[in-house]
Amino acid sequence: MSRKHPPSAGSVDANITADLAAASRILAERGVVDGFGHVSMRHPNAPDRFLMAKSLAPALVRPGDIIEYTLDSEPCEDLGRGSFLERFIHGEIYKLRDDVNAVVHSHSPSVIPFGLVKNNMRAMFHNAAFLAAGVPVFDIRKGFGTTDMLICDCAKGLALAETLEDKHVALMRAHGSVACGDSLATAVFRAVYTEVNARIQLSAISISPDGEIEALETQEGILADKINRTAGMRAWNLWRTQIRAQTNW
Repeated sequence: MSRKHPPSAGSVDANITADLAAASRILAERGVVDGFGHVSMRHPNAPDRFLMAKSLAPALVRPGDIIEYTLDSEPCEDLGRGSFLERFIHGEIYKLRDDVNAVVHSHSPSVIPFGLVKNNMRAMFHNAAFLAAGVPVFDIRKGFGTTDMLICDCAKGLALAETLEDKHVALMRAHGSVACGDSLATAVFRAVYTEVNARIQLSAISISPDGEIEALETQEGILADKINRTAGMRAWNLWRTQIRAQTNW
C-alpha cells in the first residue's frame, strides 16, 4: 500500500515557485552552493508549510521541481520525486522562528573554517552587517555523539534551530552553515554575503595575525542591516534578472 501524504495547503502563484527555483540557481552562480545545498521558503498562504525543491543539484532546479512540506518535513505530494535528506534543517527552524520565512543551507568553502576554530566569524563590512548579531556554531557531537554529520531527522534539526536561536546565521562544525531571513531575497542575500564576509575575514587575519580587526560593532550591525533589508533588493533584482535571461520563467 502506498504511503498517504499529508494534505496540501493549496497551490501558490507561479511567480513564487519561479523565484524559489531562481534562488537555487543564484546561490549556485554566486559560489554558495555547488552540487549540494538547498534553499526553502515558508508557504505564503500557510505558515505551517514550506516549499523546497526536490533532491537535485541547485543549478538545475526548475519551478516544477518545488515540493510542499509540513513543518515536520513530510512531503505533501512528492509525485515520485526524491526529497533532500536534510530537509529537517528547514522545518525545525520554521517551527522555532515565526520571523523566518526563508532558509539557505550551504557548504560555502570560505565559511567552513570558522566552524572549526576559536576565531569567531564577525561582520567585516556593512553588507554583512547581519553577522554583527553573533554567529553561533552548532556541533552535532554535543547532543548526538559520533554521527555522519547530517541533519537527517527532527531531533537534529531542532538542536540546530536552538543553536541558531534568534541569530541570522549559524555555522555547522565540519559541515556548512544556515542563513535565514524574513523573505527569500533576504535569506539569499545573507547566504551570499556570509561567504563574501568569510573571504574578507580570512584576508584580514592574514594581514593582521595578532587578531586586531576593527569589525562592525553590534549597534553598527543593527543600523546597517536595517538599510540592507531594503537596499539588498538591488542585488536580488540583479541576480533574478540574470536568471530570467537564462530561462523562460
